[in-house]
Amino acid sequence: MTPQKPRVAILKTGSTYPAIEEQFGDFDQWFLRGLSPGLDVTVFNTVAGELPDNPDDWDGVVVTGSPAMVSNREAWSERAAQWLIRVVEKEIPLLGVCYGHQLLAHALGGEVGYHPQGRESGTRNVELLASAKDDLLFGNMPNTFSAQLTHMQSVLSLPPGAVLLGRNEFEPHQAFRVGKCAWGVQFHPEFSSTVMRAYLGVQTPDLEREGFDPSAMIDSVTDAPEASGLLERFSTLVKENHAG
Repeated sequence: MTPQKPRVAILKTGSTYPAIEEQFGDFDQWFLRGLSPGLDVTVFNTVAGELPDNPDDWDGVVVTGSPAMVSNREAWSERAAQWLIRVVEKEIPLLGVCYGHQLLAHALGGEVGYHPQGRESGTRNVELLASAKDDLLFGNMPNTFSAQLTHMQSVLSLPPGAVLLGRNEFEPHQAFRVGKCAWGVQFHPEFSSTVMRAYLGVQTPDLEREGFDPSAMIDSVTDAPEASGLLERFSTLVKENHAG
């Protein structure tokens, strides 16, 4: 009898820009490419009201980014936040990315809102803190690594009891952990450098209005293998946890 693959739920909290989706697919497909094929993954359209029933049915949970804003507290988002509380309580491995990172923080009592300095977009460095050395997900990563970023809202204050793992000069809360195995990351491990350049291309009019140099930002995009590898490391953690 073939052993059952670990079951992972992806909570899809929105879609990318239409022009980018047409060329590269949508958020869930990027995560599927980065996660291990040794997982049994189901995608839930959270914006349409889809949520898994019992968290105990799942070996891992991933929450995607979104064009929505956590601070708007839309009904679908608040329902998802309540479900994430249960996931954390059950100690099921959880990875929230960008919107998912902010939603996890909000669900557990942190503060989310617009970053006082505006937008962060492009390839940026993330610095890990000493607290990441023994972390199950970040423990083997270099102290500083490149990552793809695009966000206007941030975790302004972490939830009670959260452990800060990573930051940079712009964003003080790039990565955190709550409990044993629930992580939030502001950066995008699912983005390729090609997708990052496409984002900056679509954002060019807004970037120019905000005083950025989009051409220079596009030129400075690089691959971010350590950040991308986070999805494979999360997959390994889920599989190890499932195996007991």
